[in-house]
Amino acid sequence: MIDQKLLEILICPVSQDSLILVEEELICKKSMLAYPIRDGIPVMLENEARKITEEEIKNI
Repeated sequence: MIDQKLLEILICPVSQDSLILVEEELICKKSMLAYPIRDGIPVMLENEARKITEEEIKNI
């Protein structure tokens, strides 16, 4: 899916915080955004991210 080295250098463009890989999304707990991964490529655009809830954050 996503290369581990790439995952280590990617950060949230909104909060500049680290990301967590969950299924087909990269999650940022600080900004509460989930960035999609399409065809193996992370889409790191704020307007493409979906907002996640506190409940989703707790379950990560």
